[in-house]
Amino acid sequence: MADSKQIVKIAQDYLDGNKTVFKGLMKIKGVGFMLSNAICNVLEIDKKKKIGILDEKEIEGINKLLENPTERFPSWMLNRRKDYLTGGDLHLISSKLRLNHELDIKRLKQVKSYRGLRHAWGLPVRGQRTRAHFRKGRAVGVSKKSQVAQAKAKKPETSKGKK
Repeated sequence: MADSKQIVKIAQDYLDGNKTVFKGLMKIKGVGFMLSNAICNVLEIDKKKKIGILDEKEIEGINKLLENPTERFPSWMLNRRKDYLTGGDLHLISSKLRLNHELDIKRLKQVKSYRGLRHAWGLPVRGQRTRAHFRKGRAVGVSKKSQVAQAKAKKPETSKGKK
């Protein structure tokens, strides 16, 4: 059996060599279970094989396929169809995916669309209720007991009329 590597670099990400190829590829941002499965099927790699056991030829094949997946996969499998700038179908991974997501939100804010304004105000964008469910990390409301305790802590008690 070939010697196993502990860490393997695929598509600018360092993956755990002890994970299977199918699970390990899903650790790359922008690669889900469908794309991971498709990569294993197209390159005829056993999905249960450990990533650390892959030889250089297989790793190079995975890298080439992740660089340009539009050649081998249908457009419905890609994560950026009808790109705003290019008009073509793309599949973005890792830092490019994060960067384009931020640029999309910035563009929505700049043109002052409804979605952009909701992003700017920190409100839910996709139609969720605003009464209770989106408020994580914020003050949800004021409870009566805490309000009374705060008032007592701020005001020292003074005696009226006693000397």
